[in-house]
Amino acid sequence: MADAVLLLAHGTPDSADEIPEYLARVTGGRDLPASVIEEVRHRFVAIGGSPLTPLTLKQGWLLERELGMPVYVGMRNWKPYIADVVHQMRDEGVTRAVVICLAPQNSRTSVGLYRRAVFAAAEGKIDLHFLSDWADHPLLADAFAERLRAARDPFAAEIGSAPPVLFTAHSVPCRTVFAVPQLDHHIAPEPPDPYSVEAKLTASLVAARIPGLTPRDWFFAFQSQGMSGGPWLGPTVEDTLTALRQQGVASLVIQPIGFLCDHVEILYDIDVAFRRFAANLGIALRRPESLNESHLLTLALADLARGGLAAKQGFTRSTGSPSSRI
Repeated sequence: MADAVLLLAHGTPDSADEIPEYLARVTGGRDLPASVIEEVRHRFVAIGGSPLTPLTLKQGWLLERELGMPVYVGMRNWKPYIADVVHQMRDEGVTRAVVICLAPQNSRTSVGLYRRAVFAAAEGKIDLHFLSDWADHPLLADAFAERLRAARDPFAAEIGSAPPVLFTAHSVPCRTVFAVPQLDHHIAPEPPDPYSVEAKLTASLVAARIPGLTPRDWFFAFQSQGMSGGPWLGPTVEDTLTALRQQGVASLVIQPIGFLCDHVEILYDIDVAFRRFAANLGIALRRPESLNESHLLTLALADLARGGLAAKQGFTRSTGSPSSRI
């Protein structure tokens, strides 16, 4: 039996010209206003393109080196596509795989889509152990805390006091996470989506690893709300920054704990937009380095992979429905 690991990520286009096609995949073909497409293109160009795909491939290579077994990488919205990678795994003789979504906090909408794509592509030919969430993994919290200390400690020495911390995670549409009541009392109500709770759990675990960072010294907000309308999870980073400034905060560290590597939502939304917004309020904003090639992140992924492979009873045969290799 040939074992392997499959890492899943969102994906990002290779050039600005591919933005329209990419967004069509993200929305499932739903039309977006031209202004939204142009704004996404502007942000992509402003940071010189997104490094998400090469960084994710590097994370896979580091994991393969740590595990000594094949590691594959598949993207949901761009190349290398999940279906193509799973078919490659089948062709190369993989019969059992641990699947890790590189979004530690579980949401039915996002992580659920990854799961469906993988199981559909496997068509019963690969035993899949899909890890739906790992928001509370201690090595993940260690990795974020290591980055946070490296940025916050020198900032504190510079300003003469320990700055508070604002943790963030990507927002999602409210309709995707709120439970829908069942009118038929014979059908059990759908439980609330765990995403918001798990995002805040990760933040609390990171904060607990920072000496002197009390619950009064850290905050949480959702970032990067969509531009296509409808209510999204809040509070927003902008509203939180405004409230903190009104409370007298003039220096702040912001750390996204839902992202495992640099991409547009970090390099533009935080480093450009939020930094500019904070400066206009009179707040000096610092951001820790993203996890990217963090050794602790590699160890966290390795621990998840080994645990998944050991849990043979947890494997479920994938069911079909009508180089990515590192």
